[in-house]
Amino acid sequence: MAFTLATWNINSVRLREGLVARLLQEEGPDILCLQECKSPVEKIPRDQFAALGYGHMVARGQKGYNGVAILSRLPLEDAGDMNFAALGHARHVAARLENGTVIHNFYVPAGGDKPDRAINEKFGQKLDYLTEMRDWFRDSRPEKAILVGDLNIAPREDDVWSHKQLLKVVSHTPIEVEHLGNAQEAGGWTDVTRADIPEGQLYSWWSYRARDWDAADKGRRLDHIWTSGDLKNAFHSSRILRAARGWDQPSDHAPVFATFDL
Repeated sequence: MAFTLATWNINSVRLREGLVARLLQEEGPDILCLQECKSPVEKIPRDQFAALGYGHMVARGQKGYNGVAILSRLPLEDAGDMNFAALGHARHVAARLENGTVIHNFYVPAGGDKPDRAINEKFGQKLDYLTEMRDWFRDSRPEKAILVGDLNIAPREDDVWSHKQLLKVVSHTPIEVEHLGNAQEAGGWTDVTRADIPEGQLYSWWSYRARDWDAADKGRRLDHIWTSGDLKNAFHSSRILRAARGWDQPSDHAPVFATFDL
């Protein structure tokens, strides 16, 4: 069984329904995982996506914030969700394919502006969320699993435009990188994108604040695809669709792709 999977923080699935449709039509991934849908599940435009061949959806939503969805051309069933850090947010959903592969779609908290939990509650929530992810992976080690999503951390020095300048900026601080690394290690996860593209600067997010995001190119790799240890030889063809960041009224994230042979 071969399939291509994409993950994309869409920053409102209803506002950017047309961009989702464009991606499905032009790139044709078999599975598309969306984060920050900002919509109750019943208001996600699933009929429009079904008309393009994506008749299967598993999602968790809430009005105006967060939200995760898995759209698929392949049959899948709901495999539950986790409420890490007791936030009550729609930040995780899992789906199971017919071959038993489980896809976890995550939207990790961004963490606010100040990397200090003593003065910034949101940063503390982010660290707690990652800690509980670590504990869950350690207690029930993933098998035949793929994890994707906006993890809101750029872990490597070449995952950001300037390692030195971002060391004290939320998303690249040493404590965040350590927490993400601990979660990855606890689950025996492989970073698919970097296994396929091991060298060079690589970004999936560019701020809306940049006057010309493309020319400035001050990006970060916040969006990830991981695979459990038993599937570490089953992927190829990783890429980031940078061009989507330049589409009309875009998300500030670009879609990340990988193909799996299972």
